[in-house]
Amino acid sequence: MGCRMSELVLDCLDPELLAGFWCDVLGYQILERDTDGSIEIGPEAGFGGPQPTLLFSPTTEPKAGKLRLHWDLNPTDTDQATELERLLALGARPVEIGQTGAESWHVLADPEGNEFCLLRPRLSA
Repeated sequence: MGCRMSELVLDCLDPELLAGFWCDVLGYQILERDTDGSIEIGPEAGFGGPQPTLLFSPTTEPKAGKLRLHWDLNPTDTDQATELERLLALGARPVEIGQTGAESWHVLADPEGNEFCLLRPRLSA
C-alpha cells in the first residue's frame, strides 16, 4: 500500500458547530484549533492513528447540492434503530436523495446539510 487516508477536510460555515456535532457522533475530541478558524477533531490517539481525523475549514460559501463524497457510519455498540435515535437527538436530520424506501440504511444530514448514511452494524468497536 502506498498511501493511507490521514484526514478528511470539509469546508463549512461553522467549524465549531460541526466539530462539536461530529465529536459527539464519533466519540472524537478536538485535537487542534488553527488561527484561521479551522478545527481538527479525531480519536484520542490523535493524528496518524488507524482512524482519519476530520478538519473543518471555515468558508463563507454555503453548501450547494448533494455532496459527491459522504460518510457511511456503522453502529459499534448498539443496533441501528437505537443509534438513529441518538443521531437525531444530536441534531442530524433525515434527508431525501432518491431512496426507494427499501434500503437497509438511513440517509441523514449533519447540522450544515452534509449527507451521511447510517448502516446496519458491520464493524466492532
